Amino acid sequence: MNVRAPRLVIGGTGSGCGKTTVTCALLQAFVEQGLDTAAFKCGPDYIDPMFHSRVIGARSRNLDTFLCSRETVPALLAHSAGQDISVIEGVMGYYDGLAGTSSENSTADIANLTQSPSVLVVSAKGMSLTLAAVLKGLLSFGENTIQGVILNGVSASMTEYYAGIVERNTGLHVYGALPRDAACAVESRHLGLVTASEISGLQQKMHLLAQHAREGMDLSGLLALAQRAPDLPAALPEVPLCGAGLRIAVARDEAFCFDYADSLETLERMGARLVSFSPLYDTCLPQQIDGLLLCGGYPELYAKQLSERTPILAEIRAAIQRGLPTIAECGGFLLLHDVLEGEHMAGVCGGTAELGTRLRQFGYITMTAKRDSLLCRAGESLTAHEFHYVQSTQPGTDFYAQKPLRNRGWDCVHATQTLHAGYPHIHFAGNLLAAQRFLSACRMYCQTQAEHTYHDIFQEETT
Repeated sequence: MNVRAPRLVIGGTGSGCGKTTVTCALLQAFVEQGLDTAAFKCGPDYIDPMFHSRVIGARSRNLDTFLCSRETVPALLAHSAGQDISVIEGVMGYYDGLAGTSSENSTADIANLTQSPSVLVVSAKGMSLTLAAVLKGLLSFGENTIQGVILNGVSASMTEYYAGIVERNTGLHVYGALPRDAACAVESRHLGLVTASEISGLQQKMHLLAQHAREGMDLSGLLALAQRAPDLPAALPEVPLCGAGLRIAVARDEAFCFDYADSLETLERMGARLVSFSPLYDTCLPQQIDGLLLCGGYPELYAKQLSERTPILAEIRAAIQRGLPTIAECGGFLLLHDVLEGEHMAGVCGGTAELGTRLRQFGYITMTAKRDSLLCRAGESLTAHEFHYVQSTQPGTDFYAQKPLRNRGWDCVHATQTLHAGYPHIHFAGNLLAAQRFLSACRMYCQTQAEHTYHDIFQEETT
């Protein structure tokens, strides 16, 4: 079955050209018009979707063919598309894909795969006619769905001048401009922008961006372009109901905020119930849980506060040691170290971790298991993404990570029959068997705990 899904891809000439700013301006403007609006992000990024989510009041989703497969991405888009419009923010430059040498999984690739019209954000700073040359190069470089341009950092008085250059020399329609406004600026740090929850006055910034969009962009024209997108196939891959009745605790607060909405929903589609908790603020884990997800984030910024949560750290350690099936990714993995930034953590995986000054192992990887463990059998693989500045003395050795299209790899992950802990992030929508195995282990744990409870009650009644 196909579904109607009006949509636009907001691409760009490269990182820093203003894609996130323009995307948030459009999202806020469409929301303020009362439109049913959805948001998506090409690639594995966690932070940009947080901004989208704050604007639309619902989870923004990631579209990533490496993590989720080419067959799944169009269905994920259709499954969560807005009834009126979906705005899909691109990643890096329009054709930048795997290993920096391929357009696979680029903004262009995802736009082509989902048959979504693209509008390019371009910064005209320091250019005039050369702007048209850059755009003509993008148009002719490869297969694309480019239909128009939005000028970033261009004042109202100069919009007509630049629009004339673009339209006369490329034939692309200019859908307006967004002026440069310091009041809308967002700070950055070692993994990119600061998260949406940390910015004071964020909603005011978004309203101001929406005002600029209404004054400087052809919103009705963009909506009409989105409505010309063809219908999408809506059938997600079928999954077994292997998690029915299971309760999975999911870490979620300022320190642990990197997760993929569709990855978590894959577990829910399999029947599991996700229960949120906060390592930063809670004193204990949720009651009667059958599994544990410690997602990524910024625990290095909260190391002192986390180290003071002695009761919950001790409970996490004890739960893992007694066999609670646990997945700990990146920030969650750091929580399981002995020491993070000089502060004591849960002490499950050993080692110390400290914030470095540069990325080392990062990017897309295929992880191959060296032995049977929670998510994989020996020789099986998972698609994943790794990106971190914090370096560990014990990153694990139970998987081998291989970068695509490059002759480079490294050991990673601590893996047992009940634990998967390491830097790489995985997406369950693209690793369905791993999700099934995790929930199967949770089921076994649940049954074992029930047997122990029954045995304890029987012993009490007979003594």
